[in-house]
Amino acid sequence: MGRGEFAALSLEKKRKKWKRKDGRHARKMKAKNREFDDLLEGAPQGRGIVLEKRGVTAKQPHSGIRKCVRVQLIKNGKQLTALAPRDGAIKFIDEHDEVTVSGLGGAQGGPSGDLWGVKYKVTHVNGISLEMLRTGRKEKVKR
Repeated sequence: MGRGEFAALSLEKKRKKWKRKDGRHARKMKAKNREFDDLLEGAPQGRGIVLEKRGVTAKQPHSGIRKCVRVQLIKNGKQLTALAPRDGAIKFIDEHDEVTVSGLGGAQGGPSGDLWGVKYKVTHVNGISLEMLRTGRKEKVKR
């Protein structure tokens, strides 16, 4: 440990270096970064307007086009890509519909499976559950 008149700089550098090894500091920084990553800003679900439908190709070694929608969130204006889960669900989602999105369920809030960059899924369209629409138990409201 430096004790000289000009030792402060070297002491600061050492403190900064070992601070990163401290578990409490690491957890604090991880929590701070998670706030920036989450487009829903900590909420479990969010509402948004559909901008466009698009097909996202799956990562290797899988093949296929997964049906997704581009959504602009109402609360903060940020855009995200959300998966339309299961067979035929994309037919019930049109442009300018109001949808509810939630997390897809990947590890640590990341993407799930072979979809790169898709972290959210559509659960409701115009206030009606997408699963109800898909199975034919309810009809979409005509506006």
